[in-house]
Amino acid sequence: MASVNKVILLGNLGSDPDVDTLKTGTKIAKLSLATTLVRKNDRNERVESTEWHRVTFFGRLAEIAEQYLMKGSSCYVEGRLKTDRWEDSNGQTHYSTQIIGETLQLLGSNMRR
Repeated sequence: MASVNKVILLGNLGSDPDVDTLKTGTKIAKLSLATTLVRKNDRNERVESTEWHRVTFFGRLAEIAEQYLMKGSSCYVEGRLKTDRWEDSNGQTHYSTQIIGETLQLLGSNMRR
């Protein structure tokens, strides 16, 4: 049976990318990307709803994110969902979902040069 795990986002960074280097020498960039849905409510008033997405890039894409992106930058991201599961010291199960970025396209003019 075929399956698809694909995420497409177009949004703005909420902060500068958090970049680190793994023991293997591979760069990793974590960023927080906001997407906003704008709609009208029953009284015809504009209502905005913002979602925050955790996106992680590895290798060359992480280097590009570090070099060009900053808080407020607009970008297009394609990737896949990855959910981690862990138990805390009390035995409580926790889940955390992030997007592993596979495509990054820089948009707009709010970028580092």
